[in-house]
Amino acid sequence: MKRILVFLAAALILSGVAFAEESVLIDFSDLLDDYQGEHQATLVDFSSVAGTRFTEEEKAAMNTSLYVPNWDVQLSSSSRTVTNDTLSYVRPVTVNDTAKKFAGNQVMGVRVHYPEGSFNSYAWVRPPFAIPAYATSPILENPPKGDQFTGYGVVKNVGVIKSLKANVYGMNYPMGMAIVLKNEMEQTQEVPLGYLDYDGWRELTWVNPNYISEVRNREIRRYPLYPRNAPSMTLDSFQFFRDSQVEGGDFIVYIKDVSVVYDQAVIVDVESDLNHEDVWGILSEREEERRNSELSRLGNMQVLRFLEQQKMHQDPVGADAVQ
Repeated sequence: MKRILVFLAAALILSGVAFAEESVLIDFSDLLDDYQGEHQATLVDFSSVAGTRFTEEEKAAMNTSLYVPNWDVQLSSSSRTVTNDTLSYVRPVTVNDTAKKFAGNQVMGVRVHYPEGSFNSYAWVRPPFAIPAYATSPILENPPKGDQFTGYGVVKNVGVIKSLKANVYGMNYPMGMAIVLKNEMEQTQEVPLGYLDYDGWRELTWVNPNYISEVRNREIRRYPLYPRNAPSMTLDSFQFFRDSQVEGGDFIVYIKDVSVVYDQAVIVDVESDLNHEDVWGILSEREEERRNSELSRLGNMQVLRFLEQQKMHQDPVGADAVQ
């Protein structure tokens, strides 16, 4: 059987055929409210880094998830005003049941209020926290270790990206769109998807111009196998661009999902005679350190936001509050 697989692989290489994986990077129809106003699978508890001065009730409220209303719209510094920031936000939107595409699905609706001035302006739609690549769910029973956000903004074992696709609903706005990705080295890459000057759903596609499909033309290298850590790719943000000649004001767009086609960095289906990780545990140690670092960074920011929210004025609620 192994000989047959070897001959088959050799034949594919000689014929110049290359195969790539396709994975969902994120799908907003999955990020529903299913756990006390949050999305259970992507819930992050940051109370462990909050310190001891908080009550148990306060710590119980110190969690957040990738539930759509938690995402933020951040304008470039030259475009930020109180009005523009207030009128720029995201909402979960349900597609009409009579729609020809994605009927009944939840999508992310984005509103950006650009300045009226004649200068270039950017806006980024960001998750409520930097999506950690190695987190483990704190509430699910027997969760996969280090894979909490796989499919929720993270794709593992990514080699060369062949293409990236996003289902986006345009409304004839002449705005440009890009997706910002981040690798395991914290390096970011902007992937342009073109302009949104069309009406309705469209699958916007970016094809890597440097992708080499012909095996003979690829640079072949040998890499140490263990304990090489498989690379990952994480969603950093969605970027929207308004040219200086385009009218400012409100801009509306809807995003359904993002998927990526890529080569595997490491062939994961090849059996080994020895279980290296059981003996050495190097990858587990590295991932544990990475998870703790990501949780600490995320927790510190969320605690500061929690404290700021506690300081804010709370409007009276109910008829008794009306004087």
